Amino acid sequence: MSPSRGALVTGAAVTAAAAVVLTVVVWPDGSGSGPSGDTASPSGTSAEAAAPSPSRSYPMSSTPSAIPAVREHTAARGPGWQPGKDSSVVIAKGSQALADEAQLIAKELKIRYRGAEPAGAGDVELALGAKDAGPAESYKLTVSDRKVKITGPDESGVFYGTRTLKQSLTADGTVPEGVVNDRPDRPQRGLNLDIARKHYSAEWIEDRIREMGDLKLNQLGLHFSDDQAFRIESKSHPEVVSDEALTQAEVRRIVGLANSRHIEVVPEIDSPGHLGAVLAAHPDLQLRNTAGVESKGSIDISKPAAAKLIDELLEEYTELFPGRFWHLGADEYQALTVQNPAASYPQLQRAAEEKHGADATIEDLATSWLNDRADVVVPKGRTAKAWNDGLFRGTKVKADENIEIEYWTGKEIGARPPQEYLAEGYKMLNLNDEFLYYVLGEPNEFVYPTGERIYEQWTPLVLRGTEPVAERYSKQILGGRFAVWGDLPNAQTTEQVADGIRMPLVATSQKLWDPRKPALSWAQFQELAERTGSAG
Repeated sequence: MSPSRGALVTGAAVTAAAAVVLTVVVWPDGSGSGPSGDTASPSGTSAEAAAPSPSRSYPMSSTPSAIPAVREHTAARGPGWQPGKDSSVVIAKGSQALADEAQLIAKELKIRYRGAEPAGAGDVELALGAKDAGPAESYKLTVSDRKVKITGPDESGVFYGTRTLKQSLTADGTVPEGVVNDRPDRPQRGLNLDIARKHYSAEWIEDRIREMGDLKLNQLGLHFSDDQAFRIESKSHPEVVSDEALTQAEVRRIVGLANSRHIEVVPEIDSPGHLGAVLAAHPDLQLRNTAGVESKGSIDISKPAAAKLIDELLEEYTELFPGRFWHLGADEYQALTVQNPAASYPQLQRAAEEKHGADATIEDLATSWLNDRADVVVPKGRTAKAWNDGLFRGTKVKADENIEIEYWTGKEIGARPPQEYLAEGYKMLNLNDEFLYYVLGEPNEFVYPTGERIYEQWTPLVLRGTEPVAERYSKQILGGRFAVWGDLPNAQTTEQVADGIRMPLVATSQKLWDPRKPALSWAQFQELAERTGSAG
């Protein structure tokens, strides 16, 4: 999780698998000239030919300008679409669930919203299709007869279609004639934000959410508890909260905005390590070795009161954050970094043996701690997540197979390669610290990541260092998040952080939507980001 030590591993850059937009040219007589790129079409529903204009005076349309790039576009002859003085946004019959998406795009385009009425000339129509009409989060955007229709099997897909519409208009002043069929490659795509070590205002976080929505990102991780601070108001344990913290009302506002952009907030209370702020208010639960020396940020998991405290916090915040995921942390428990943990912390060794038998280890005790915390959040409908170095090799107790492993590093003591987790059947998320870690102050030989390097060298398969895992594991890798960590919080202002992460996040959004080799060069991609408004 947090890059507290270790040197960067260097290695040869990898070449991403190919990714170009498929453009099928459709002439007025219905014939097609074939793909314009040199690679095969991505799997999925083929685009349908847009109804061409009767006139041959229009050139064949180009692919809409958008980031991430649309995966498939069927070109056609016609004027395209741009909003006029009589244009409005409507929703199809039976698609009332799209009212929020329709009102948002109408407001952004400065045109009227008319509700569930038939589409007329110049209008944009949003419609929900059958659930089996396409993959989750997919959409179809049709521009024909001076109208736009966006359909999808779910609300998020239709929302993403409105993002393509908005970006194309921003970049080119028009949405080209033809049909877009688009879908994400990975189901989890986002930004991870350490708000514990550096305080960010609710307004700053909301600005990032708006940017994320336009980039079709759907997950915001909030790491709000660490050694330095605990940053969200607590009703159950107000004594652990830091002076600068988000109120619960602000969090509800953040979650509400995120929901409107189809972004899930993934909260994290890291344990049994990284609990310094909590332990400052509960010193009796601080882990100490035989000499009485504190283990930094570590709670004494041999004490029943430790589990009770953390579970009470989990109970409270699962009510505040209603999403599908909960991050349990589990990384960097300092008791396991000493030469002989059992000798230094005999109370942990005794607890392990009492709970799991004479041959149990402190690693077993830490693994059962993780499973026990998962047992708190899973019955509330959450999928539990944990950092990769919170799972250990060769333990008697195994981490629950349904916990999603978020892989961040291979540099920690005892860190296992990602292939081990994948071979055991775990699902994983990519937060590779070689490419995706923006660590304030650049400690421990970290350097601020660049969008260019992510765009040209990283894919979701590159979980550790610079080498990809085997393609056969691809379905187990659910996506990834670009991560901001506040190790040296005063190294940058919040405005500098926003500027610094913008293009890396834009590049990450592209590679999570479509990990193949992009059709555009980095210079062309930067220019596109400027035109679509993605570059700020």
